Amino acid sequence: MKLTRLFLVAVSVSLFVSCSNDDNNNDDNTPKGAYENGFFILNEGNSSGGSVSFASDDLANFTSDVYKTANPTDVAGVFLQNIFFDGDNAYVIAGGSNVINVVNRYSFKLIAKVETGLANPRYGVVKDGKAYVTNANTYSYSNPTTGNTDDYIAIIDLATNKVESKIELGATSNRILLENNKLYITDSYNDKILVVNPATKALETPITIGTSGDSMEAKDGILYVLRAPYGDNRSEIVKVKLSDKSVTKITFPESLDRAGYLDIYNDKIYYTSNKSVYAISTTATAASTTAIATVSLPVGGSIYGFAVNKDKIFIADGGDFGSNSKAYIYNLSGNLQKELTVGVGPNGFYFND
Repeated sequence: MKLTRLFLVAVSVSLFVSCSNDDNNNDDNTPKGAYENGFFILNEGNSSGGSVSFASDDLANFTSDVYKTANPTDVAGVFLQNIFFDGDNAYVIAGGSNVINVVNRYSFKLIAKVETGLANPRYGVVKDGKAYVTNANTYSYSNPTTGNTDDYIAIIDLATNKVESKIELGATSNRILLENNKLYITDSYNDKILVVNPATKALETPITIGTSGDSMEAKDGILYVLRAPYGDNRSEIVKVKLSDKSVTKITFPESLDRAGYLDIYNDKIYYTSNKSVYAISTTATAASTTAIATVSLPVGGSIYGFAVNKDKIFIADGGDFGSNSKAYIYNLSGNLQKELTVGVGPNGFYFND
């Protein structure tokens, strides 16, 4: 009797575990939404508003405006600037509307809007349930007295989607990157990278890199910043060793003046100049002038968005900001894989892994 009971219990446990595992497997394989496993293309738009396009990773499926599709009675806003993620949510910054749209990243259904405490919001990152969003505030052409010194970081509680406090920067601010529990912010009008400790909400000693710092990435303790100053000054990739803030530079030749964008993928630095893409090793000490790919853009077109991910190079043509433009996807050898007609002024790619 005892053996029989033990056998029946064992069989029951086995069946329970088997069924439980099957359920878990089904849950794991259940699609999270229509926009899983692909990438968003943020279309800045114009005074009539912006949009967000989506393409699947295999480039077989494409939706020209996922925000309007998911939220037909709402608008994303004017001059869309950036998307950042936290968990299942995506945050779409509309700089011209002083709004951040909170959506589900897989369905793009609107959840909430952050509508107060923002002034020309630009870029955002997330740490410990808080979003840190740079705000350009006023500009010097409209506010000569403080326009270059009144930018700030808005700290948003993501549980309430409310701005809870600010970090005054005393400078201009643009892109923001979180690395090793510090915030690094490009100050495009000055020669510094701003450094903020989010735990204390305090500015630390800035890093001098030269004027016009813009695109930046971090890898293996090194901050890489692309700067492209106007005039006769050459473009550069600035490498900042974050452990001691020491700086080294790769100065570009004149043929690569006014470099555009930088991204790091695996152990290579990819960068753009004019209508071409170049790559060097992260350990390189000199720039390459041999293009991987050169985009055939229409007259007046320019690279306005750039990324390297999933063994592909992604390029957006800013266009004329009055009509829909194009995005181009290349493999790492520079062969065109896909051309997509997207919205007005595409300015960035965001990967929904």
